[in-house]
Amino acid sequence: MKYLLLTLGFISFINTYAQKKTTEPYFPPYNEWQQKRPVEMGLNATKLDEAINFAITNESKNPRNMEVSHYQSFGKEPFGNGIGPFAERGEPTGLIVYKGYIIAKWGEPERCDMTHSVTKSFLSSVVGLAVERGLIKSVNDTVAHYVPSIELYGQPVNRPAEDFGTPELINLFNTPHNRTITWDALLRQTSDWEGTLWGKTDWADRPDKDTSLWLNRPRNKPGAVYEYNDVRVNVLSLAALSVWRKPLPQILKENIMDKIGASNTWRWTGYRNSWIVLDGQAMQSVSGGGHWGGGMFINAYDMARFGLLSLHRGKWNGQQILSENWIKQALTPTPAESTYGYMNWFLNTDRKLLPSASANVFYHLGNGTNMVYIDPDHELVMVSRWITTNAMDGLVKRILEAFNK
Repeated sequence: MKYLLLTLGFISFINTYAQKKTTEPYFPPYNEWQQKRPVEMGLNATKLDEAINFAITNESKNPRNMEVSHYQSFGKEPFGNGIGPFAERGEPTGLIVYKGYIIAKWGEPERCDMTHSVTKSFLSSVVGLAVERGLIKSVNDTVAHYVPSIELYGQPVNRPAEDFGTPELINLFNTPHNRTITWDALLRQTSDWEGTLWGKTDWADRPDKDTSLWLNRPRNKPGAVYEYNDVRVNVLSLAALSVWRKPLPQILKENIMDKIGASNTWRWTGYRNSWIVLDGQAMQSVSGGGHWGGGMFINAYDMARFGLLSLHRGKWNGQQILSENWIKQALTPTPAESTYGYMNWFLNTDRKLLPSASANVFYHLGNGTNMVYIDPDHELVMVSRWITTNAMDGLVKRILEAFNK
C-alpha cells in the first residue's frame, strides 16, 4: 500500500510537471517557429479555415501597386505627392499564433510588404527605450529643450539670393504653442503641432473640409484634442533621432528585433528629402508610416513576433525588452480618444472598434488594412494583411468561434 501511494504520488508529480511544462509560454527562436495543428491545441480547425477564407475573400479593394493606391487616396491632398519609396504588395496574408505556436497561415507570410501605420508602434517603442535609458527623463517633459536646431543634409554650398536672411536650420519647436508640447502629447496624437516638415504642412494631412481652418486657426492645448496626423508623427521621429543620435532602425534592430528573433529582411525607411546632418554624418529621419511612401517594409512573421512581445507585456523568454510600465502607458487611453493609447496601440474600449472581441483586446493598425491583433484572454496573436477595414471584426469573430468547445 505504501509503495502504491508513493507511485501514485510520483505519477501525480510527473503529471503536474508535464502540465506546467506544456503551459509555459513558447517563444520562437531566430529562423524557427514551431507549428501545431489546431486540433492539437483544442481548437476547431473548420472554423479557422472559414476565418481564413473570409480574410481572403475580403481582400482590400485598393490597387496592389502602393504608388497607384496612394495617388487614388492620400495623393489627392494638398502637397500630397509621394516622396518615399512605394512597392507592389502581395496576396492577402495572415498568421494565427496561439500560445506562441503558429496554428494557421495564409498568403505570403515571408513577403516584405509596406505595413503603413503599424510602423508607428515601432516608433513609439523606440521612444519607450529612450525613456527607459534616461535619454528622455519623463514623457511629461516638453520636447523643445531636448531638440536643438537641425541642419538639413545636401544643402547648396552657396545659398541662392532668394534664401538670403531665411532660416538655415530646422527648428521644430520655435513657436509659443510648439514649445508647450510634451512627448506624451506627440505619442498620443494630441499635440496639435504646427508647422511644415519634409515639405508637408500639418494642415494638409487629412485637411479639414472647412478651408478657413487650414491656416492661422487657434491651436488646441496639447492633450486636449486627438487628431491622427502623419506630419506630427514624423516630428516625433525626428525628435527621437535627435535624442538617440543614431538612426532609429539601428536602435530598433539592436534593442528589439534581434532580441525577439526577427529576420534581417525588414527595412524602415524615410523620405528622399528627410536627411539631416548629425555628428558630422548624414542620417535619414525615418517616417512613421507610408502616407507619402516609406515606413516599415516587413514580413508577417516579424509582425507576429512583435505582436507576441506585445502580448507578453514587453517580455520575451524571460527578458524584459520593453518595460512593463511602458506597455501599461501605451495601453492607457487618452481622455481625448478612448480607443487610442500610444501610437499605434488601438484599444477596444467599450468594444467600440471590434464588437466581437473583449474590451481587453488591443491591436497595432495600419492602412491596407494591416493589423496585428492581440487578445490576452485567449493568448492569441493574429496578423492580417490586405483585408478591408469593415471586415476586421468579421475575421476576429470567426477566429474566436474556433475556441468554442
